[in-house]
Amino acid sequence: MKLLRVGTAGAERPALLDAQGTLRDLSGIVDDIDGALLADDGALGRVRAAAEAGELPALDAAGLRIGPPLGRIGKIVCIGLNYHDHARETGAEPPTEPVIFFKAPDTVVGPNDTVLVPRGSSKTDWEVELAVVVGRTARYLESAEDGLAHVAGYAVAHDVSEREFQIERGGTWDKGKNCETFNPLGPWLVTADEVPDPQALALKLWVNGELKQDGTTAEQIFPVGEVVCYVSQFMTLYPGDVINTGTPAGVALGRPDPKPFLRAGDVVELEVEGLGRQRQELQNA
Repeated sequence: MKLLRVGTAGAERPALLDAQGTLRDLSGIVDDIDGALLADDGALGRVRAAAEAGELPALDAAGLRIGPPLGRIGKIVCIGLNYHDHARETGAEPPTEPVIFFKAPDTVVGPNDTVLVPRGSSKTDWEVELAVVVGRTARYLESAEDGLAHVAGYAVAHDVSEREFQIERGGTWDKGKNCETFNPLGPWLVTADEVPDPQALALKLWVNGELKQDGTTAEQIFPVGEVVCYVSQFMTLYPGDVINTGTPAGVALGRPDPKPFLRAGDVVELEVEGLGRQRQELQNA
């Protein structure tokens, strides 16, 4: 299923995109698309049955904002330097264990919402990523297979980053990762049964119509199942938590000087195969 949330920011309603591309209203069946729903097999079964029976009312998509596909996100765990080609382009040694940092849930916006260039920024960068949404409580998992079994679904994430704040201003990466609007998510949450192999997905990103990133999740150093299993050794993952699994080569940081960092007025478009497409216009904060 393709689950999403539509409407004005803060007042989104749950919806489903059916196989024919028609937007369907879920608000008569569920309160929201969130961890509570993803952990409830019975509720998900009712949604699926209603969709298959054609019982869900259609929504007029014209002019309707698409919000983040997941509400009440608990935490966003991010994996840095998780693609062989991205490590090469930045001159970094491939990590021997996953590099973990966090983004606050309040960085999440809709897939087509405005992205703000922070005040004082000169190095705002782009990163298309596969986001994993947790569907079952995970602690001390024992294998990559266990990790995949705890995934509810997948989505497109844009891990916007300010490289000066991240790398040159001391401390950890968090200052360059948590500026407002720095995690567009969506348009859909695609349930795991529709993604048989998360290591065979193409990722692409364009800036002002020019293709910048053209990669595949096959390049991941630590595949999805391993990442979920690994993270569960250090923290408990709950339904509705999100893991951003890293970006392939092609970011501004990895390009020759002068590096083409983002500015107000730029347009970024990105997609992950089968998971939908995003488009953001940048403005100054």
